Amino acid sequence: MNQTFTKPELLAPAGNLEKLKTAFAYGADAVYLGCADFSLRVRTNDFTMNRIRQAVNYAHKQGKRAYVTVNIFAHNKHLRKLPDHIEKLKRAGVDALIVSDPGVIEVIKQVWPRAEVHLSTQANCLNWQAAAFWKKQGVQRIILGREVTLGDIKEIKEKVPQVELEYFVHGAMCMAYSGRCFLSQYFLGRSANLGDCVQPCRWRYFLKEEKRPESELEIEEDEQGSYILNSRDLCLLEYLAKLQQAGVDSFKIEGRNKSVYYLATVCGIYREAIDRWNSSVGLSGRDLKFFRQELEKKLVHRGYTRGFLEGGPAEQTPETSHYQSEWEFCGQVIKKTRKLKNKYLLPIKVHNSIKKGDIVEIVSPFYNVERIKVDKFWNADTEKEMTEAHGGGSGHIILLEVDKPVEKRSVLRRKSG
Repeated sequence: MNQTFTKPELLAPAGNLEKLKTAFAYGADAVYLGCADFSLRVRTNDFTMNRIRQAVNYAHKQGKRAYVTVNIFAHNKHLRKLPDHIEKLKRAGVDALIVSDPGVIEVIKQVWPRAEVHLSTQANCLNWQAAAFWKKQGVQRIILGREVTLGDIKEIKEKVPQVELEYFVHGAMCMAYSGRCFLSQYFLGRSANLGDCVQPCRWRYFLKEEKRPESELEIEEDEQGSYILNSRDLCLLEYLAKLQQAGVDSFKIEGRNKSVYYLATVCGIYREAIDRWNSSVGLSGRDLKFFRQELEKKLVHRGYTRGFLEGGPAEQTPETSHYQSEWEFCGQVIKKTRKLKNKYLLPIKVHNSIKKGDIVEIVSPFYNVERIKVDKFWNADTEKEMTEAHGGGSGHIILLEVDKPVEKRSVLRRKSG
């Protein structure tokens, strides 16, 4: 435990307003989001300018921050619409703009000179000279490329101490250098660098290789094909203290397309880990083991890697696109608990399914876990008792009987099988 370092920010993804609210409920200090036209998330982006204003207002009422991505590699056609977009973001009161293109930075300087600018990881800043250059351009924070090592981070902070450093600590990894991938454009005409990646690296491939004795290339494949480009997910839970000591100011979680359950689990765990490390209690080996098991066993993932942090190569998962979990997201508490005599009724929006007799874990902010057996629940509209409820387009809102109150936005998972 070392008290001489400022506690880093926990920065979470927000694919929509509900995800934003869930991230804040589970301890995020700030979120990042974006509009489709200028963000690297186009097809699944739920934010309009009006919703961005709502998001910023909600964040500020919580004493939190909201950053907006303007991180496409802009063409001339984008520049024509950009000044109006920046002006609207200025009026919305966003806390910072995340940018990768020097031309976009120039437009921001003209339209909103006092804007706080964060350099996107897409700009792949990996050394202190580059960090110093971007600092001179008015950049306040640099989101480092995932390819930097722990030693690189220390040196960048020592050489350019005035610039804030942000680093990804959890989530999907791109198989290409700092996201500079062209496979999506090649296969389907959808550019990853304009926010429309279809993730061809997650597809299964069948490969034929000619005999080349001089080549040392190894191709791992069976009769089912190979996920040879499929990168493992990043997990740096055990490295948070070292990253903090190296000078990282913000720990970033990837996943604007992920569910509220993913956000609750990952934000909750990283919030607890950061707070315990920075308190008199400290973060014990037992804590780390528990949190690691939660991430490995309670979430769907592609296997975990520490990426390039210690200088080694990144790792792939060629045998499958992802690993399933024994636990399935089955609901979220959407309103305050209702008291009924000596019991309580939880208003739950069902995801997937909930059945009578299921073993369910309730995960509450920041990361409190309680296991119960589902006994009685009712349809919230008809008040008829049910034995099973399902999510999807016609997802049920149910009232689940429990022994004590549960916080709004708590999530439920059930043991599958």
